[in-house]
Amino acid sequence: MQTRPTRSALYIPGSKPRALDKARGLTCDVILFDLEDAVAPDAKIEARSTLHDALAQGGYGGRLKLVRINGLDTDWGADDARAAAKMPCDGVLVPKVSSPADLDAVADLVPDLPLWAMMETPLGILNAQTIAAHPRLEGFVIGTNDLAKDMGSRTRAALTTALQHCLLAARAAGIVAIDGVYNAYQDQDGLQRECIEGRDMGFDGKSLIHPAQLDTANAVFGPTAEDIDLAHRQIAAFDAAVAEGQGVAVLDGRIVENLHIVTARATLAKEDAIAALERT
Repeated sequence: MQTRPTRSALYIPGSKPRALDKARGLTCDVILFDLEDAVAPDAKIEARSTLHDALAQGGYGGRLKLVRINGLDTDWGADDARAAAKMPCDGVLVPKVSSPADLDAVADLVPDLPLWAMMETPLGILNAQTIAAHPRLEGFVIGTNDLAKDMGSRTRAALTTALQHCLLAARAAGIVAIDGVYNAYQDQDGLQRECIEGRDMGFDGKSLIHPAQLDTANAVFGPTAEDIDLAHRQIAAFDAAVAEGQGVAVLDGRIVENLHIVTARATLAKEDAIAALERT
């Protein structure tokens, strides 16, 4: 199970120095530095140097720093990739990935950084398993807005099969899966409901469009006090049972097996990782 915190992945425009500076003090686990949708066409070239300078200055702590480039089928994509390859970031987020070949093309331009894939096209969803298995790939970010547009879907429920298909592919490949954005950034109740749905479905975190969404995503996708308490008690009960020669334990009227201990230890490791990140 993934233990590095990816509870909240916030999009930050790569063209806006003020936003890039503000991001240094935000509580997101992942910063998605955006050269694509958040940057106007006439600002895209300058945005590369603006973002490079901000990353070179540092100050983003232990947050995962990903640069979303424009697609290679645009006028800016290839140069974005070459520029990102020289940035002190943790990976390149590739938009509209529809097949492993899309990742191969970026990998040739970015030889030394991990890749992440935006899963936001119908063909990409159908090819999720082969995309997830790409040797350079570390995670999926679901692009629910573009996917809904291409599918003609009007509700999140209509995307359930696509979301689950991506999750199955991500889990089979052992990579991260981050849910799509919630557009109504002032609707905290709606955001919480969608975060809970994504968490319970199995996602590692939520991509976000506004800092006001951070607290909700971090709370929902992070271990609760009850989760931590249960993990400790499961481990203690199981260790006691093993010491007595038993293969399973009983806690609160429920069977505790080794598979529950794997989850419990991952929960505690995730809590430790969150605490470490918050100290940076």
